[in-house]
Amino acid sequence: VPLVDAGMAALRETGWLNFRMRAMLVSFATFGLGLPWREPALHLARLFVDYEPGIHYSQMQMQAGLTGTNALRVYNPLKQAEERDPQGRFVMRWLPALARLPEAWRQRPWALPAAERAELGFVPGRDYPLPVHDFEAEARRWKRTIHEARQTPEARRDSDVLLERLSSRRGTRRPAPPPSPQLSLFSEPDQETP
Repeated sequence: VPLVDAGMAALRETGWLNFRMRAMLVSFATFGLGLPWREPALHLARLFVDYEPGIHYSQMQMQAGLTGTNALRVYNPLKQAEERDPQGRFVMRWLPALARLPEAWRQRPWALPAAERAELGFVPGRDYPLPVHDFEAEARRWKRTIHEARQTPEARRDSDVLLERLSSRRGTRRPAPPPSPQLSLFSEPDQETP
């Protein structure tokens, strides 16, 4: 998938990607390829120049749909490409083999019509790999599986326990502390500050 491959090429070269691209890579690895989250987490940790374990691993788990309290995020790399790289500039920069393709086919080179393939001398599978599977069908399967798992009584109970433990307690608000003595920018110069 060109946007995924371009993202990985950019990451290997620069050590950095924006948040959306990072989330899409994790989503593709876990939902698209069905990889356990720990393997991609370790691989990405080795590549990120700004790797920070406390942020990295919690984001990996959240993007992989494991927190149970967040909305499930499955980023479709084809849709992301249409929205975020419609002319295929990012893809062209990091995947030069696709630069000669017309804009409309840079994100889906395997769908290039036969007449244009012949004219450009481009052969999907030779000049750029064919997709390993139908990402959209695989993502739907994972969404369904995770949704069903989250609906079990055990999962709902565990989620409620976690939310109760981590969220503020309702109705047990602490009284506000008294104001600290400090100078105010708005006090009169002759006013005495306690």
